[in-house]
Amino acid sequence: MESLVNGNIEAHLAAKLVVELVGGEPYEYYPLGDHIVRAVGVCSGRPTFKYTRIDVDFILNELAHGCTVSYLVEAYRDSHLTEAAIQEAIMLARSAFKSSYQTPLPATV
Repeated sequence: MESLVNGNIEAHLAAKLVVELVGGEPYEYYPLGDHIVRAVGVCSGRPTFKYTRIDVDFILNELAHGCTVSYLVEAYRDSHLTEAAIQEAIMLARSAFKSSYQTPLPATV
């Protein structure tokens, strides 16, 4: 998670495939953090919360529309969504945003 906070998103995007057995079935994913992954065959490879099919973009959208972190944790408690996982999603989005504007603007004529 530390590299996400420092804006080193490239290191996470180059993460190696992890394979775990979950419920006797293989679970393959590329970690983007401790709680966020891109899992093979889950949500078309979009970032999700680890061991769930909850799309990170969906949760960020819910936050943007006024839902609180505590509300979302309660609403998705059966999926084991945690406050730490949501905070990581916010930090990952912040890091992606920051890296998008750190490229110099083209010179104007």
